Amino acid sequence: MEQHPQPAKVILDGNTFELPIVVGTEGEKGIDISKLRTLTNYVTLDHGFGNTSNCESAITYLDGDAGVLRYRGYPIEQLAEHSSFLEVAHLLIYGELPSAEQLRRLSENFTDHSMIHEDMKRFFDGYPSSAHPMAVLASMVCSLSAYYPGIDMMNPTKEDFDRIAIQLMSKVRTIVAFAYKKSIGEPFIYPHEDMEYVPNLLNMMFSSPTKPYKIYDEVVQAMKVLFILHADHEQNCSTSTVRLVGSARTNLFASVSAGICALWGPLHGGANEAVIDMLEMIHAHGGGIEKYIDMAKDKNNTFRLMGVGHRVYKSYDPRAKIIKQCAHQLLGKLGIDDPLLEIAIQLEEAVLRDPYFVERNLYPNVDFYSGLIYKAIGIPKDMFTVMFAIGRMPGWIAHWKEMIEVPGGSKIGRPRQIYVGPQRRDYVPVTRRV
Repeated sequence: MEQHPQPAKVILDGNTFELPIVVGTEGEKGIDISKLRTLTNYVTLDHGFGNTSNCESAITYLDGDAGVLRYRGYPIEQLAEHSSFLEVAHLLIYGELPSAEQLRRLSENFTDHSMIHEDMKRFFDGYPSSAHPMAVLASMVCSLSAYYPGIDMMNPTKEDFDRIAIQLMSKVRTIVAFAYKKSIGEPFIYPHEDMEYVPNLLNMMFSSPTKPYKIYDEVVQAMKVLFILHADHEQNCSTSTVRLVGSARTNLFASVSAGICALWGPLHGGANEAVIDMLEMIHAHGGGIEKYIDMAKDKNNTFRLMGVGHRVYKSYDPRAKIIKQCAHQLLGKLGIDDPLLEIAIQLEEAVLRDPYFVERNLYPNVDFYSGLIYKAIGIPKDMFTVMFAIGRMPGWIAHWKEMIEVPGGSKIGRPRQIYVGPQRRDYVPVTRRV
């Protein structure tokens, strides 16, 4: 990161203060306000942190205006078409695509660490069958801290980090599959040593002791693409949560557990589940989209088009383009005629030609079609966000790693606030209160 030769100038109470301007490798500019309060006794107010950078990061570049997404410099379109999920995980976490030997060792390590401690199986008995899988996932990932002790947060060795990173990414599949089996009352299926990452997950979820699950290449490819597209998205709600929690030198398992809780929300990772709910509602009421388009444009109506619009993207989400094509291919190859896909296409076409949405830069996002793919595979709605969490694991791990490796140590996250409550007042005993 470079420093711009000309500083920014802030005039407060008749005094002029200079603040450095920093420039990223893609030309992004930011005003460094880290010393603003010390210099001026002022703080900034930025609801939702939409204009505030909380870190310097070399992991993901996102240009929302141009619809660009790159992992470590590689366009997301190329990675989705040519790479594997484990390759992308290595790229995000370690900065480079793996060699053939590194990829082989990584795959072997994933196999070696795919089991969870047998005692942890008892935890699943404590959850009701109606428990949301995200609640189970968050608590189980946090519990890994007890069974697989972490590392020295202040001075981690490469070997320690490699071990817990692989443990987390590998074991999360088993936790997810066991949570699903618990929810449907079926026995657990253990991971197989001779299966790759995605097929192993599908086998643990959908096989039974008496009937193995037939794994189609098209399903594996679709899942791989979704995991890659979900792998990272710079400083979103859940990733910034992982960084904030981790800034206290919290272990990786607990930090990621916090990220899972943030991802659960319907305005974040839970949006793909909300899209299917919306499409099912429209289908149940006859499938006509015109009135729903009108409802979405009515500011007095509570209805909103889920999966449309994005906090960052002001053009078409590049991930949405890939997922749309993937959904068409998968449903076509599986011979599935899903009326929800047709409704989604009609909604998308209406949004793209309607001036109301175009002028407001509201385009379909990654959640708009991803739920249709999961639905076609046979994954229930309450598992959609769990699948998202599996895909996001390498990004969360990469950001946690990047944060703890800051030279001299990163600062603990401690946002400020503008207090708007009562001024000083004196305590009144309860007997004198009216």
